[in-house]
Amino acid sequence: MVLNPVVLRELLPDRLVEWHQSLPSTMHRASVLAKQGSPHGSIVGADEQTQGEGRMGRVWHSAPGAGLYFTLLLRPDLSPRDSPMLTLCLGLAVAEAICRCTTLRCDLRWPNDVLVDGRKVCGILVKFEDGVFLAGIGINLDQRAFPDGLQTPATSLALEGFADMPREPLLQTIAQLVNSYLDMLQAGAKTTIIDTFQLASSYARGKDVDVDFGGYTERGVTDGLNEDGYLWLRLPSGERRLVVAGGVRPVAS
Repeated sequence: MVLNPVVLRELLPDRLVEWHQSLPSTMHRASVLAKQGSPHGSIVGADEQTQGEGRMGRVWHSAPGAGLYFTLLLRPDLSPRDSPMLTLCLGLAVAEAICRCTTLRCDLRWPNDVLVDGRKVCGILVKFEDGVFLAGIGINLDQRAFPDGLQTPATSLALEGFADMPREPLLQTIAQLVNSYLDMLQAGAKTTIIDTFQLASSYARGKDVDVDFGGYTERGVTDGLNEDGYLWLRLPSGERRLVVAGGVRPVAS
């Protein structure tokens, strides 16, 4: 199943929607549109990505017609240092949208993963370029199998009992919820967003994790988020370390 861009434009009449059968990366195309002055809320999507981007230079597997792959072009009144908070908003929006459309309950793993029963169903990538935030979102919908070697076990809405999920209303709901959370963030409600994320995430506090800092790994227990949306890690020595970048994984049992 693929997305019908005509239906999506009817659901989101005030937005620029550019949809492709295949793209190397929706992030790359959105970057081009941003430089051309495309407005806040523009959506670039594809039924397939041949070079889908994941966090920390990883590849996002984007099988044809099996997922929802898109990038939101956002021009909020925020600074680059607000990127972590924006990422929290996006995770909350996607998790809430999936719940509304399927009744599945999602977990959030700082900073950018949406999980169902411990398996990754969605990844989020935020970039700030020339005054514009590019928010790439990839959701597994109809995949029945995944490539070997994934760092996190993956799942899809189909594997969780919701096959053939209509793309258009799910994307509409995500776009509307992103706007709602952005309005909260721009209104100064950072504490509310952080508290909401911590309540929605089993990883935010009290989770035994390994954190990959891109060369070495620290093991500790998560200890909440700071006022800017970064993760605190309490080391075995009792020292608290602020994680501003790094891959967070549960300690293998």
